[in-house]
Order: sequence, then C-alpha cells, then structure tokens
Amino acid sequence: MNQTQENPLSQISTQRFSQLSEEEKKNFLLGRHFDSSKIEHYKELLSDFSSAHHKYPILQEMSENTLSHFPLPFGIVPNVLINKNLFDVPMVIEESSVVAAASKSAKLWKEFAGIKAQTLCQEKMGHIHFFWFSQSTLLFSWFETIGRKYLQEKLAPLETNMKKRGGGILSLTLKNCTEKLAHYYQLEIVALTGEAMGANFLNTLLEAASQILKDKAPSEGNIDILMSILSNYTPNCRVKASVVAPVKELDLFFQQTTQTANFCQRFLSAIKISKVSLERAVTHNKGIFNGIDGVILATGNDFRAIEACGHAYAGRLGSYQGLSEAYLEMGHENNSLFHFSLELPMAVGVVGGLTRLHPLANFSLELLKNPSSNQLMEIACSIGLLQNFAAVSSLVTTGIQKGHMRMHLLNILKHLEATKEEKANAVDFFKDKTISFTAVCEFLESLRRVH
Repeated sequence: MNQTQENPLSQISTQRFSQLSEEEKKNFLLGRHFDSSKIEHYKELLSDFSSAHHKYPILQEMSENTLSHFPLPFGIVPNVLINKNLFDVPMVIEESSVVAAASKSAKLWKEFAGIKAQTLCQEKMGHIHFFWFSQSTLLFSWFETIGRKYLQEKLAPLETNMKKRGGGILSLTLKNCTEKLAHYYQLEIVALTGEAMGANFLNTLLEAASQILKDKAPSEGNIDILMSILSNYTPNCRVKASVVAPVKELDLFFQQTTQTANFCQRFLSAIKISKVSLERAVTHNKGIFNGIDGVILATGNDFRAIEACGHAYAGRLGSYQGLSEAYLEMGHENNSLFHFSLELPMAVGVVGGLTRLHPLANFSLELLKNPSSNQLMEIACSIGLLQNFAAVSSLVTTGIQKGHMRMHLLNILKHLEATKEEKANAVDFFKDKTISFTAVCEFLESLRRVH
C-alpha cells in the first residue's frame, strides 16, 4: 500500500502546514514523499540536526515551517591585521578552500603592515513609488512650499530614538521619473541608521510618509501610492580596504614559492581583464563575496542584500566589472609599490535583527571585540580583499585547481567512503600530483586490489 495512504497526517486539508507541530510536519512531509524504508532514516536525520533549536528556541522561531536546521561550517581566519589591530575573523561557508585561502593571504599581508580599511559613508535610502496623474509642476510646487516641511514635522516622532543614537533623516527628495515610466514619481528618504542595518527604521518612515503623501498631496493629481520600501542599493554607504607592498618583494616571494616571474604585472593584467570581460568579472566578484558572505553570515547580517547591492554597484558604469582595483606606483631606483584595493557598498548592523539574538552571531561579534557597524563593514571588506587576492594570485601562478582540489581531496575521499588508512595514503600519494575525482577513484581501486 502507498505510504501516503497509510499516514493519516497526509490527508490533512483543513489545517495549514504552518499550524502543525514540528513532529506532525515531519510525519506529514515524509509520508507524502517517501516509502517506509526511508521515513525512519530521514526522521532521525532531521532530529539530529534539529537538536540545537531545542536548546536555543530562538532558532526555531527564525523562520516558518521549520523542520530542522541546515548547519554550515563555522571557521576562523586568524591574525588578520586591520588598521593595526589583530582580529580572528569568523566565517560561515561550506567551500573548503575559502577560509584556507583567506588565512594564507592574511598571513602574507600581515608581513606588509596589514590592511588599511575605512568606512567612506553610511547613508541608506528608501522610496515611496507612486503615480501622479496631473502636471508635475503642481506636485513639485506643493512639495517645496508645504509638503517637505509638513512631512519632516510628522515624521519627527518616529526618528526620536534613532537621533539619540546618531541617526535620523538626512533628506526628503521628490523625483520625477516619468521619462522612465508614464506618471511615475518617487519620494526618496535618505537617513543614517546608527549601529542598525536600518531596514525596519526606513520602512516605518516610508509607510508613514506614504499615508501623509496620500492624504495631503493636491487632490487634483489623483495620486496612487504603489509601494513604500527601502532600497538595498546603498552606493552612499561604502567601505574601502587596501594593501600596499614593494613590487620587488612580492615578485620575489611568488617567484620563490611558485616559480612565477613578474607576479605583480601578471596580477594587474588579471584585474584589467575583470574590467573588460563580463564572463571573468562575474567569477572575479563571486570570489570577493566568498569572503564577505562568510563574515556577514557569521554575524547574523543579510548576505543576500549585500550581494545584490555589490553586483549592482559593479555595473554602475554601464557595464558589469570586477570590483577590486590594482595599480603600480612607480618609484625611484626600482622601488615601485604594488597597490591593491576593494571599495564597495555594504549595509550592516551590529544591533537589531539576528545580530544579538542568534547565539553564534552574538559570539562572532564578541570575538570581533564588539565592533561598531563601521568596523564590521571594514572587517568584512578586508576579508573580501584577502579572498580576492588569494584567488587571483592562484590563477596567475599555479592555477586555481591545485589549491582548491587539494582542499577538496578529503571531501572526495569521504564521498568514496575511504578508511582512515586509505585517506592517509591518498593524502601522501597526491602531494605532488593532479587531483581529480577520477584520479582518486583509480587510486583507491588500486589500493583496494592490493589489499
């Protein structure tokens, strides 16, 4: 008999899935999709990974229809020297080579006085998107003579607490967007949000302002408020991280370790290609966010918003380009300097959201010495810079696969159910050989034939 028919919970039709208990959700879902031979296995698997949220109930409440948890490795990039301060930086990421690569870069640049990082600005913005079906002069005249001041007065109570923390509204701007879409206008609010990322603050202001706009704008225009929402594009909330080293020392280091001459020139050529090749630029920037996302996840911030903003920023000049920059500063007597930097927008918070509610996010912030939002931006950007340096360096010297596949070797061996002895033999065998899934399979087969 079909397992779905045997399970009474699979017949639920009057009760929403979200209203079921955790155990009922599991029974219902497993009964719908699996036969009896797999149900107990998956129930045990889900229970094993859900143990954390029984100890920390907040994890259960973070999302909807939670069955279990999907853990990711929580790793550390040690001894990252940023603005003359040492940090052990937490990263949450599943890609095996990322933490190792960032750590290797951190060690190298620590020898060259570390990373210089600076928050350039912290403005966030949001918009009321609306349609206005009359002359624009009528709307702008009202806004300049009455509307802006009235909005400022009515929104003031909503920003009282934020002002105490150094934030608040910076500007209210009415924008005519009818060249893009008929009858389309925006009311833009720009604000500072202190140590919070600021989404709730901005959205509260915008929704209150939209009601005021609807009630008080000239009735002749038949205004239609479509939506009010913050923008995750924050070009005026930017951070920059940079490193500098003598060309001859970097060239010598990479020639000794990889037998690659003229390293700095090769590196600059790779950066130039990321500016003119869309295909390369996407992968180039993905490597940057390998680093940034790991820090953002570890501290309970929204990596999706930061990635979306960063990729939009990469296309701000009309074509999508690599985000990092590099150049040589020519000096006297062959004393040229290699400069490498990363500048991008990033909106993060160290209060609000999950930053203090999630136990490991709170631990991450404590580990980073309870940084301000500015400092967290600088740390995340610095890790993005280190990761990008590691990736590009590998590409222009040994190739990306040598280091990546060496880190991936243990994953392959686990997949092939290698014993402890087989793993040790494989690690030793592939020290100076090209690693691939096929090569590892063939090695294990030959090893097992002998035994």
